[in-house]
Amino acid sequence: MTHPNTEVIQRFYEAFQRRDAEAMVACYADDIVFSDPAFGELRGEAARDMWRMLVQRARDFSLTFGDVEANGQAGSAQWVARYTFSQTGRTVVNRIEARFVFRDGLIVEHRDSFDLWRWARQALGLKGVVLGWTPFVQGAIRAQARKGLDGYRVKRG
Repeated sequence: MTHPNTEVIQRFYEAFQRRDAEAMVACYADDIVFSDPAFGELRGEAARDMWRMLVQRARDFSLTFGDVEANGQAGSAQWVARYTFSQTGRTVVNRIEARFVFRDGLIVEHRDSFDLWRWARQALGLKGVVLGWTPFVQGAIRAQARKGLDGYRVKRG
């Protein structure tokens, strides 16, 4: 029998496949803490808005997921996002490992990990290949991601 928290993870990624951000964020607790190599750590509404923004801006997007496991406290999944990076028009295939912590049937912690240099090589082309491993370029990627989210949040009100 599948643990209910496994179903929460599956519901989250099935909503992501449909680009239904509201169904995704409904899987999160009010005090959600999200982190990944591009955005860093986001809390609460900022984490929810990140998904709203990404879903809204996604171009040529598809997602697959698997290896979903969970128990009463924690869970994990593997997922792959394929999309066109809007700033360069380049195709990105991002392989992500997700870790979750649950409380009362909701995700309270969501930590995605992926190789930011690999992402930069795909998204940025030659600049990403040559410089994507450097702390300077990775910091610039993070700053640009946060700037985009901040701008989205201001427009959203």
